[in-house]
Amino acid sequence: MYKKSLIAAAMLALAAGAAHADCTVGAGKRITPIEPGSLVEKFFHNIAYRALEKMGYEIATPEEAEYATIHIAVANGDAEFTASHWNVLHKALFEEAGGTEKMTRVGNLITGAVQGYLVDKKSYDAGIRHLTDFKDKDVAAKFDSDRDGKADLAGCGPGWGCEAVIERHLTELGLRDTVTHNQGAYDAMMADVIARYKNGSPIVYFTWVPYWVSGVLVPGKDVEWIDVPKIKGDEALYTDFEGKNLGFGIDYASFLVNNKFLEENPQVGTLFESMSIDVNDGSAEAQRQQEGESRIEDVRRHADEWIAAHQTEFDGWVDKACAAR
Repeated sequence: MYKKSLIAAAMLALAAGAAHADCTVGAGKRITPIEPGSLVEKFFHNIAYRALEKMGYEIATPEEAEYATIHIAVANGDAEFTASHWNVLHKALFEEAGGTEKMTRVGNLITGAVQGYLVDKKSYDAGIRHLTDFKDKDVAAKFDSDRDGKADLAGCGPGWGCEAVIERHLTELGLRDTVTHNQGAYDAMMADVIARYKNGSPIVYFTWVPYWVSGVLVPGKDVEWIDVPKIKGDEALYTDFEGKNLGFGIDYASFLVNNKFLEENPQVGTLFESMSIDVNDGSAEAQRQQEGESRIEDVRRHADEWIAAHQTEFDGWVDKACAAR
């Protein structure tokens, strides 16, 4: 019985291999992707690269750029695709780069991503529940780490898209005189925020899920999301999350693909339409990176491990794409 089981398993493995053996739709074709510097998003990209390679495509060394440049590159055909188009956050970047005339959003690779502002639980339980609470100079002073009288908000890196939303919140909600939006190397800022939290100091910061930060400062345990009043004209950026408006819509990531490339490679569109990665897998990947597995070699290995753990699903994506016409 054991021997028969081994033979059956071997036959299934051969059948699975055969399913990909004739997939040559990408043979002789070289794809140049473009991706941001975020290692978590490189993890998502590497899963896509493996699938494309199974279809016969050669993947060129990925270009790396800020999000605005990524959109322009895909629009102009300097890169064929990215897996890092966030539909809500990057709406303006998409339209400014040429929109649907030049690019197509394909699939829902990641869904259920949330982002917003959090404070330490002690401050939340003491009554700081809304971003507008920081208009009170006495409240703001409690979150002042550089002694200039303003609350220090650890914010969003330049060019990410979220920084523009934060800047509008500060202006429209009358927070300019009491809140400083700190920008720069995000991970370095968060290391400082975590250190201050461990020292018992009040903290306020912007973050998103999936990312490693919420594995260290756990919402509902160490910190809490705070509410942001709606601003007229920005309704798309708001959503109800646990009874609060976070100030940023629940987002989802799509592949952004150059129209000409997509027309010439419809099977790639079928692949991207099929692909989906659980948002919690992104958070787990971010945590592994934070714990030290943060070299690009680690990220590639993590992608291969994810595929091995989801082999049937992965093979289904590839088979469906290979059969498309």
